[in-house]
Amino acid sequence: MSRSPRWTIRPEGSTWGDFGPDDQLGRLNLLTRDKVLQGIAEVKEGITFCLSLPLTLPGGTALNPRRQPPRLKPLTRDGYPAMNFPASLEDPKYTDLICDDMIELTMQYSTQWDSLAHVGQLFDVDGDGKPERVYYNGFRAGVDVIGPYDFENDTQLPEGSTLGAKRLGIENMAAAGVQGRAVMVDFEAHFGRKHHPVSYDDLMRILEKDKIEVEEGDFFVMHTGFARILIEGGGNPDPDLIHNSCAALNGRDKRIHQWITDTGIIALVADNLAVEFLPPDESEHEHQCSKLPLHEHCLFRLGVHLGELWNLGELNDWLKAHGRNRFLLTAPPLRFPGAVGSPVTPIATV
Repeated sequence: MSRSPRWTIRPEGSTWGDFGPDDQLGRLNLLTRDKVLQGIAEVKEGITFCLSLPLTLPGGTALNPRRQPPRLKPLTRDGYPAMNFPASLEDPKYTDLICDDMIELTMQYSTQWDSLAHVGQLFDVDGDGKPERVYYNGFRAGVDVIGPYDFENDTQLPEGSTLGAKRLGIENMAAAGVQGRAVMVDFEAHFGRKHHPVSYDDLMRILEKDKIEVEEGDFFVMHTGFARILIEGGGNPDPDLIHNSCAALNGRDKRIHQWITDTGIIALVADNLAVEFLPPDESEHEHQCSKLPLHEHCLFRLGVHLGELWNLGELNDWLKAHGRNRFLLTAPPLRFPGAVGSPVTPIATV
């Protein structure tokens, strides 16, 4: 463990400092050359699968009222919309037709990666009894991750201030390559589309029954059937259906947390909204706690990236039909400096 000038005490069970005092990759450091070669060794047929939903899905705001659907529109060229624009308007001798567009995009609206700056915590990193606003490896809110509003001092930052994640932004993940061996588990085969919190006991039983082995440096991918519900919704999902369907890891199960720690997996990926599901627990109102305990454990403590709303159905069907559960995953996010999440168009190769 390497000491850091940003913290004196690290969260219990965290990887802070294990990969260096200024590390911004977390468990992605375990995506070694050998792990890439292991992923490539899973390619037997040369068949590829696109694991992204159309970025217009889920559609509307029923799944998350804060995340707006993308808007596609043409740029302007010489006062005209640049869609089927005849270059002859610029010079009669030109024969070209030109299309040029832009998109207004909520970065985590559809198939996405969460960066390590997506969720932080209040934690006493200085050991002085005062919790600080920090993210993975002790990077600080207001210093390393800057928004337009300073919640600690209840003030608005001056217009023109430099904003975004100066540390832990999604561009670090993009530069790391994000290609290696992935392992698929099919929760839908065991629970159907029932809204079920997957416990540690559930997970161990499934891994044993389906003969799934998970090793350090693997991507762990969970098919629940949720993406197919979104596709079937055709951009107008039923709010009751999407909030009460399909399995997800029980975010409150500490044995799940410990399993993630012990296995050394580098990312959790699911076709559902948040990877985790929180069954009711009255005790959470009795003390301070994380709203998203699995996000806290993965993003804040371990540096394990989370992938959400992936389109896994077709790949899952193929793997099951061929008695397999491993594949090569290639899934870099957009290399957009300062962003805390990103759309992704993952490719599985089998």
